[in-house]
Amino acid sequence: MPRLAHQVFFTTKDRSDETINALLDDCQTYLNDHPGLVGFAVGRCEPDYDRPVNMDFDVVLHTVFEDRAAHDAYQTAPRHLEFIERQKPNWAEVRVFDSNLRD
Repeated sequence: MPRLAHQVFFTTKDRSDETINALLDDCQTYLNDHPGLVGFAVGRCEPDYDRPVNMDFDVVLHTVFEDRAAHDAYQTAPRHLEFIERQKPNWAEVRVFDSNLRD
């Protein structure tokens, strides 16, 4: 079974440091340490990275799951759902990119 990469790009409504830092903190608290999660990183877009190929976003979440079943279980996990409930009012846009990883 291939590993599954789940990448999420968040754009917040007000784009303030306070909102972005709260989103970063909640990602770390609610989205890390799930069963089957083998890779986790979260960060923010830095203005110094202003290049034509970069998308416009505030926070990016990079997760890698051992397989599709682990990813699917994560989608319905109580901590993941709580994260969505807490943060969804702050989102202007969310883009999700899922892919299988080659070994």
